[in-house]
Amino acid sequence: MTRVLLADDQPLIRAGFRVLLDAEDDIDVVGEASTGAEAVDLARETVPDIALVDVQMPEMDGIEATRRIAADPALSSVRVVILTNYALDEYIFDALRAGASGFLVKDTEPEELIRAVRTVAVGEALLAPNVTRRLIAEFAATPRVDGPAPLVSALTPREREVVTLVGQGKSNEEISRLLHISHTTAKTHVSRAMTKLGSRDRAQLVVAAYESGLVVPRASA
Repeated sequence: MTRVLLADDQPLIRAGFRVLLDAEDDIDVVGEASTGAEAVDLARETVPDIALVDVQMPEMDGIEATRRIAADPALSSVRVVILTNYALDEYIFDALRAGASGFLVKDTEPEELIRAVRTVAVGEALLAPNVTRRLIAEFAATPRVDGPAPLVSALTPREREVVTLVGQGKSNEEISRLLHISHTTAKTHVSRAMTKLGSRDRAQLVVAAYESGLVVPRASA
């Protein structure tokens, strides 16, 4: 059973998502929050598998809520998906850097919402299907001054290849095919790279790939 926390300051949005998610046999909504602060408190109380968090909320925005959830060792298993009103939301890249596992636009189709929850539940990164990799590249190209780029020197040559492909949006299946290795081996390389770079999941590997220069912004979009 995948346990989901909803965080949005609009009651109708929360109600609509709850109806869709609770109708699925393998998904259970365990709480609702109307502010970022409530989202963090409820995450600590319920420890959901996934937190769907609106990027703009009163008291504390979704990015700060994501950052606090990601930084809490007791919530290391929680995956945050940022909800946005617009596909080109200027906060998306910052949300990924804060620890989000991906994002969805609020007007996504019901079946896509369900698929998204299941995708993140099994550890995959989630980039809304109607937003291309160019968006991530554009944000990654913006100079960042609040921290060093992830160190990739600890990665083996093969792990660098794998991280580069993850940054280009490739799945484990595609990576195994492109590098002529087994699916299990590809998955192992991804896991080891995540550990070495301190990445919570594939979404952070995407960020690492761009910030470290393994993937050149715009050229891969």
